[in-house]
Amino acid sequence: MSFTLSAADVKNLRDSTGAGMMDCKAALTEAEGDFEKAIEILRKKGQKLSLKRADREAKEGVVIAMINNAKTKGVVVKLSSETDFVSKNEDFINTTRKIAEIALMTFPNSLEELLSQKYEGNTTIADKVTDMVGAIGEKIELTNFEKLEAPQVEYYIHMGNKAGVLVGLNKASDNYIDAGRDVAMQVAAMKPVALDKSDVDPTIIQKEIEIGKEQARAEGKPEAMLEKIAMGKLEKFYKESTLLNQQFVKDGGQTIASYLKSIDKDLTVTGFKHVKLG
Repeated sequence: MSFTLSAADVKNLRDSTGAGMMDCKAALTEAEGDFEKAIEILRKKGQKLSLKRADREAKEGVVIAMINNAKTKGVVVKLSSETDFVSKNEDFINTTRKIAEIALMTFPNSLEELLSQKYEGNTTIADKVTDMVGAIGEKIELTNFEKLEAPQVEYYIHMGNKAGVLVGLNKASDNYIDAGRDVAMQVAAMKPVALDKSDVDPTIIQKEIEIGKEQARAEGKPEAMLEKIAMGKLEKFYKESTLLNQQFVKDGGQTIASYLKSIDKDLTVTGFKHVKLG
């Protein structure tokens, strides 16, 4: 069956996929004018390109954090790219934001589940990412997805969409909005590894103890003292690396725990999520 390929058809495909004009023309020609088949051809091209660039590093990108109107749920997503030239593009940023909106609406349980959600029409988020690979020509991946639920969730996006943070509070009030944001900024700046001492991974604790012992041994301290010295160093680690025990960056005279108690004696953090580039 013969078909006539018009410039409008090519433009329509380009507008729908973001692929180059010549790529769209070739795909429509191969598909004999079948629009959906042409999209599939472009998608396959994107998949091949994605595989071909699998060894490339996607260290740039965009991180978007977002919460619902009730402030009870939040999400953070990261769409990664090879270059900041791509990640600074408004379309790239808007796509990441739309993925975050879908994540907040559907609240999936994993990154894989998020990728399977509808982006628009019959296109999934995974399909959209593949289409971007084909259109842009560099490695693009949805690499991170985190979610958080709490009585009150606040968020922070670091300048230039380089990091996103969610913080959950155990109580809800408009009076806690600034505090929640302060704590979210603390997470972005000080990068805690856990909420409190009891939340630190046992393997990290053991590693810190061993490091403390080796440091003390290298300083010539007696073997009998190594354990005690290492435990002292572990306490310092807790103060520097667990959120509630860190010094508040806006007021070094308070920890995060004491700062929250100064607002409400029962106020604390239930959890946090931190996603950053790199």
